[in-house]
Amino acid sequence: MNQDSTKISLTNRSKVVSNKKMTLLERFYLPAVLKGMSITLSHFFKREVTIQYPEVKRPFSDIYRGMHVLKLDDEGRERCTACGLCALSCPAEAITMIAAERKEDEKDLYREEKYASKYEINMLRCIFCGDCESACPKEAIFLTNRIVPSQYKRIDFIYGKDVLVEKKDARVDVSKRQTPEVLTFKQDKSKSHNK
Repeated sequence: MNQDSTKISLTNRSKVVSNKKMTLLERFYLPAVLKGMSITLSHFFKREVTIQYPEVKRPFSDIYRGMHVLKLDDEGRERCTACGLCALSCPAEAITMIAAERKEDEKDLYREEKYASKYEINMLRCIFCGDCESACPKEAIFLTNRIVPSQYKRIDFIYGKDVLVEKKDARVDVSKRQTPEVLTFKQDKSKSHNK
């Protein structure tokens, strides 16, 4: 059987394509070039939107999600009990930790019997979603308004406890990241969570 004699039509619709001839100006693309130049020239007279960072810093929202911090309690002990809920809730699997038992001479360092001897966050994986701070029952991890500094090597983006734990003399205020209901609950010292 000859292929030309058995043409199969998938649809009964046919589309007519216009084959309009271009004018002389259109063949030189002059209207398109002039239109593009007018758009470019119009941007010269608009307000400048570039910010000269880091000399000029743009204001951030109070609930901006930046670099993480591991909080200390009022007595300067680490809040984290290495329960692993932050690592489980992390969709990017950026958090790794190793739990250890507290020794008798470490009562002034760690709040609970169990603590995170190793706590690392891979900032290249982190998507700054805030699920880790929502999952933490001890309010140990928060996202702050600090920007993650740039580095040259990938290994420098894995932050350990040396970077994440806040310093006793330079506490990080995270009260704006908490709802008013949480702040009033924290004032109630009859709850075991607040002791």
